Amino acid sequence: MNKLSISLSKIVVTVALSAILLAACSNKFAASVRKVTYPPDFKYTEKAELRTDMQRLALQMGLLDQALIKPLAQTPNEIEIQREQVLTALKNMSKIATNLQAGNSGANHPFMDDYMQKLVGKIDEARIAASFEQPRYYFAGKVSGSCVNCHKVNR
Repeated sequence: MNKLSISLSKIVVTVALSAILLAACSNKFAASVRKVTYPPDFKYTEKAELRTDMQRLALQMGLLDQALIKPLAQTPNEIEIQREQVLTALKNMSKIATNLQAGNSGANHPFMDDYMQKLVGKIDEARIAASFEQPRYYFAGKVSGSCVNCHKVNR
């Protein structure tokens, strides 16, 4: 009987420790631990948030590609509509990419630190070129290429 009570107490302790560990792995607890263990300007991006932002970036990339497919022979009104579509997509992409950039102390997705800053720079370059009186969309096409290059390297 004594062996049974010792085994039962070990089981209770094991179950209690397991419950505490399981609670510690919860998202809320992990977030509170990150506040203490990471520097204040460290950018921790949850996978779900990263996927959502990347999907939003891909959606804007699709809208940019659709705007750039327009034929060369257009009326002045069509040219202005195309420019607005391109500039809107680039502006939205810039917001999303800036949000994905790491803080000064880095981020939990190291490739983001390398590529997002370059992407934001290319988007800004494309926005400037697209806003000229005679819009130039060469750099806007390079933005799309930037996404493809990053995903080839990081997949």
